[in-house]
Amino acid sequence: MNHFEELIKQNCPQGVEFKHLWEVTAWDKNFKGIEKEKQIKILSFKHVSASKLKTLDSSEGDIKLLSTGKFDGWTNKILAEDNVNDGEVITIPSGGSANIKYYHGRFVDSGNLLASSIDNSILNLKYCFYFLLEKNYLIESYFRGSGVKHPDMRKLLHLKIPVPSITIQKKIVDYLDTFTELDSNLKEELKIRKRQYVHYKNKLLTFQEDIILKTLDEVCLSVSAGGDVPKKYKKGQKTPSKEFPFPIFANAVGIKGLYGFSDGYRIEHEAVTIAARGAKIGYHTIRKPKFTPIIRLITLVPNKDIIMTSFLNYILDMTAISGTDGGIPQLTVPTVKKIKIPVPSLEEQEKIVDILNKFDALINDISEGIPAEITLRRKQYKYYREKILTFEEKVMVA
Repeated sequence: MNHFEELIKQNCPQGVEFKHLWEVTAWDKNFKGIEKEKQIKILSFKHVSASKLKTLDSSEGDIKLLSTGKFDGWTNKILAEDNVNDGEVITIPSGGSANIKYYHGRFVDSGNLLASSIDNSILNLKYCFYFLLEKNYLIESYFRGSGVKHPDMRKLLHLKIPVPSITIQKKIVDYLDTFTELDSNLKEELKIRKRQYVHYKNKLLTFQEDIILKTLDEVCLSVSAGGDVPKKYKKGQKTPSKEFPFPIFANAVGIKGLYGFSDGYRIEHEAVTIAARGAKIGYHTIRKPKFTPIIRLITLVPNKDIIMTSFLNYILDMTAISGTDGGIPQLTVPTVKKIKIPVPSLEEQEKIVDILNKFDALINDISEGIPAEITLRRKQYKYYREKILTFEEKVMVA
């Protein structure tokens, strides 16, 4: 940042000239509210209708599919070769959110709103793209329409953009590109590690036929169903309080499983809970000591002399857990008690858990794993993007 601040001071000591987007970009449609003398920058991109777009092959290829919906893919099966455009574009799809994207190359368009630099010696389009990302909150306020919302291009084209020298613009692009490239690399790394995790989990939790199988009833101190909501509690409370320090968990996935907090608890020990009803039946997770499970949530309290809590939770990933037939599927305590799982020695369990915990932390831990690194880098990227794209406007003398 010090380098850029010094660069701006040297090259733009009196500030930077700001221009309207219509002055420095071209677009692919006539827009009401844009004066006729400003319409000379209209481009002629070829569009594929939304109905025909559905017949395109979405397999990976060398031509980018830029759609108005959420899906953007690659295609190499084109309805007709003359539907293909080639160029450098910024696209702002309809839909209500400013899902701004930059693309350079061959593409098929189904009616997106596109902008292309009218003079590369004045405006670097990738620089314009980063600037629009920084103004995402403002551009989203331009969306209108009762059905599929679309951006008001009149307002967008009247948005003012700082235009430093093309050299500075390119340096800004190079700097911000390093962040986006790092983000892509981290996301790819996360995909690889997730595949490794699945591979090793399958390998470590697949045992020989001579392994001892035991029922959950045999390896647990208790297997119980959730009861009624406690008498004293606060529904929707997200964190413990002095009055209600103990969590209540319901039959739901993730954070939605936290029903609230109460002044007491039913389960004193660390346990594994299993969702016993509905679409997410079989969803299981580890719960810390002193909590209350309620309706349709089955709780397994492991016997630590036989099985580790973490191993129990991992092995359930490899275990078929199904509910009753007919109607809404559900699990019952008698059914869960009869489920059989392989139970190696505690020493082997500890080794398996240690390996899988390291993988799990790497791909899921928001405080120290790859997700934490991605979050940190994205915060840095947004911070520096804002700083680097903030200019003082040069006062133009009439």
